[in-house]
Amino acid sequence: MASPFDLADDAAYRAWRDAKLAAYPKNVDELIVPLADPRALTANETRALAAACARANMAFYSAPHLPAADKSLPTLLAQQLGLNRLEGNYLADEDGLSSITPNDDETSARGEYIPYTHKPINWHTDGYYNALDRRILGMTLHCAQDAEEGGENALLDHEIAYIQLRDTNPDYIAALMQPDAMTIPARMDEDNVARAEQSGPVFAIDPAQGFLYMRYTARTRSIVWKADPATQAAVTTLAGILADSEYRLTARMTPGMGLICNNVLHTRNGFSDSPGHRRLLYRGRYYDRLRFDLANQTRPA
Repeated sequence: MASPFDLADDAAYRAWRDAKLAAYPKNVDELIVPLADPRALTANETRALAAACARANMAFYSAPHLPAADKSLPTLLAQQLGLNRLEGNYLADEDGLSSITPNDDETSARGEYIPYTHKPINWHTDGYYNALDRRILGMTLHCAQDAEEGGENALLDHEIAYIQLRDTNPDYIAALMQPDAMTIPARMDEDNVARAEQSGPVFAIDPAQGFLYMRYTARTRSIVWKADPATQAAVTTLAGILADSEYRLTARMTPGMGLICNNVLHTRNGFSDSPGHRRLLYRGRYYDRLRFDLANQTRPA
């Protein structure tokens, strides 16, 4: 079966590429789907979310009329869309979701990590340091409270990054598909190794379903890139693409708004808030990709 991600099949790639770029949204507003109740999607709402994700591997939902801090909203929405295998990392809440909010105590476990600060976060996909048998394929972000100022996210479909890099030089894609292209060194704690060293590709194709997935971070510390010239050139070129891609989308989520995606590339701007107005997002990381064929067809249109 022809695959657009086969570097030897230029015809399949060109056909897919042209259709992808033609359908890609110009701004985030094209991907926002109002939901009456994220916990019980209608057939039309499911189709609208599916259409947005077909264009950009992501969709935003909006339900500002419901209590924004209700964690059942993103949890039950995710379950309806095939996201069931939730990664409960050690900083997550008891239910497996992570409450992404500033922690001013830098001596705490959360205070050591940038997502739990007011600082900006550079381009990455979630779980880029995971072993390949624990790939993060789906992700949700739900806004319970926005910042007083800042906190915008830039996003880019990883398939667009692939296109822009392949159009520059297909050899760069081949380099970043090497199984040792990117290595995350082991993370140590007071009890020795907290997370083992992890090597893997940046771009990879799922052998069973044929979709493209990506693991990437733009960070310059605690990462080792393969030293061959092709990989080094690919990394530099990809960083330049992310810095000024015309396809980047920008969103500032407000309470009751959320993101569902197939772990697309994203950033976060720095922000400011106060004790009485703390930015709070619930993040879910899943070992599943989004599915839109699970909704009960007897639900109302």
